[in-house]
Amino acid sequence: MGMTDTEHEQHDKLNSIIYKLNEENSGNIVLIGDIMLDCYIHGYANNLNSRAPVPVLRETHREEDVGAAAHVARGLESMGYHGKIFGIVGDDKAGSKIIQYLEDEHVETSGIAIIEGRTTTVKTRMLASRESLIQGEQLLLRWDVEGDEAIPEPALEAIYDQAIANLSDVNCVILSDYGQGVIYDQGVERITKHAKDNSIPIIADPKLTGLHRTHEVDWIIFQSRGFDLMKRRIGESDDRLAAESLIKSYGWKHLVVLAGENGVTIFSKDQETVHAPCTLSQLRQIIGLIDAAVVAIAVSISSGFDVSDTALLTNAACECILGAEATDSFSLSKEDLIHRVDEIAWNLQVSKR
Repeated sequence: MGMTDTEHEQHDKLNSIIYKLNEENSGNIVLIGDIMLDCYIHGYANNLNSRAPVPVLRETHREEDVGAAAHVARGLESMGYHGKIFGIVGDDKAGSKIIQYLEDEHVETSGIAIIEGRTTTVKTRMLASRESLIQGEQLLLRWDVEGDEAIPEPALEAIYDQAIANLSDVNCVILSDYGQGVIYDQGVERITKHAKDNSIPIIADPKLTGLHRTHEVDWIIFQSRGFDLMKRRIGESDDRLAAESLIKSYGWKHLVVLAGENGVTIFSKDQETVHAPCTLSQLRQIIGLIDAAVVAIAVSISSGFDVSDTALLTNAACECILGAEATDSFSLSKEDLIHRVDEIAWNLQVSKR
């Protein structure tokens, strides 16, 4: 049995995406957001503590990686784009590591302000497996270190001054909000106005408590859990009707829902809803999922993809993360993304033979 016309069209689209990704990409992208360090401690949890009902982790090794907006910046660099990142770190060891790790991968760090006396956010995940069993790791505990002091207003203003000064000749602007204070009302209002005045698309990865800052952005991203919460808030159970209501209320152009095993759906202001189903048989983890989606959408904008192609590429990017077995695969790379799109196209063709 051969492919249907719709499947042929999707197969052709996937091959076209691969061709475009293999081209020499270039262009500037302004990225503003919270920056943190991710730490992963791996080990075995074979026993419970004798004095409390908690697992004992026997550490085997640990890794560190940049997180949040820095994670996105590295993904953009891997795709061949120049991600100009603007954010803050503290004048501590973690902050120095973040800057060094980014510079090692040729990500420009001149837009990162170092704040004296501030604690750089570090998120440590303890990942454990049973030594006697052949199975993947599971998250045992997440341990956060972060300062609760407000970012000095002059530092915030300087970050946005720099970002606005870099808006000439950029493909898009990304706002990455992890609730650490870099994304704030006045700053977002300023950069949104400048981006709109220059017809520059804006991608927002918001906190649900910060949706008031997302008015008139072009692309807004939710995981399914956040979208479900918004549906309850507005009293609408139907996905399409809820999306239409939110798009109208906030003036968004596109609302992207990342639904894990249920794939990626893009609701649009002036276009039909587009869905790309997840093709993975097993989902392993979700760390870095939204960051990968942000990178994919930025690449789609830069490449001139339509909404349908954007859904396919974003879904493939999410599958790279959802299927990752090792922490070094939690970041999206160009090589992995091309391989995943090619695999989806191949599986579509083979399944219809």
